[in-house]
Amino acid sequence: MRRFVLPMPWKPKFKPERPQNMFNRLFEKKHSDSLIDLLPGVRGRYKKDEPLKKYTWFAVGGPAEVMYIPADIEDLAFFMSTRPHNLPILVLGGGANLLVRDGGVPGVVIKLASPEFKKYSLGDHTITCGCGMYNVDLQKIMIENRIGGLEFLSTIPGTIGGSVKTNAGCYGREVKDVIISVRIVNGTGEIRDIPVNELMLSYRSSFFPEDWIITSITFRTTPDTPENIARTIAEQKKKRLKSQPHNVKTAGSTFKNPEGLKAWQLIKKAGCDHLSIGKAKVSEVHCNFLVNTGGASARDIETLGEEIIRRVREQTSITLEWEVKRVGVY
Repeated sequence: MRRFVLPMPWKPKFKPERPQNMFNRLFEKKHSDSLIDLLPGVRGRYKKDEPLKKYTWFAVGGPAEVMYIPADIEDLAFFMSTRPHNLPILVLGGGANLLVRDGGVPGVVIKLASPEFKKYSLGDHTITCGCGMYNVDLQKIMIENRIGGLEFLSTIPGTIGGSVKTNAGCYGREVKDVIISVRIVNGTGEIRDIPVNELMLSYRSSFFPEDWIITSITFRTTPDTPENIARTIAEQKKKRLKSQPHNVKTAGSTFKNPEGLKAWQLIKKAGCDHLSIGKAKVSEVHCNFLVNTGGASARDIETLGEEIIRRVREQTSITLEWEVKRVGVY
């Protein structure tokens, strides 16, 4: 009898997939598809497994299970009133003050990126801006319409909506100094106007139920000349470029200033001003900024931040509080 002998050593070209791994992969696909199927029919768009790193300044993090881009405020209100009960929701603004973890964000990430959320209208010494408008876009609007008072806001990275929720500020002014009211869609799909006194704005924080979504903001303005507005903006930009890192992947100030103190001074005192973990490092320009030097993971950045907190607490007995918002799963 003729025998055939395989040459040794022999290895299969393709490693067979374990049944359990195959089941997990099929289950994950089915689960993601089923979430889309459970969501209400809207005029906006749904995107499945949308990478979030391209929407954030750190440029790290996993995908959104589903991203929803509403067509307008009525579309958003319909979604909120008919969505599945207990559906996890995250509103994504300009991504300038956000760290998305590597495992991504389960549920639905709402991105108010349609043109309807970027419009503005002028009133009697007021301006109402859609929350999807970027702060930097205010500069041209202010100069063309001879309205001042918001120069500080126009130099802060991010969107108008995000600036309100964090009560953003710089150069001695905060959003709470100029805001009149906000329009929101709440968890049941109701559209409401909320006056500033109900927002409870304080240092880098505000009172907002998790299911409130800001759609537009009305600010107080003051008449001014285009020359004065342009000069004030230019001066503030110059200060920012001199004292803060730019053209790098960073999310702005990492930690809030403790009352009466400066976070960067505490970081420096604890010897953390040259600290790095993986591809994440403390900025050489301003040590309250963390930087993705290229290829950092969200875990690198968050671990670096937690190590700074630990060392500052060990050296000074003060616990720094994150200003950057961390979302998603590991």
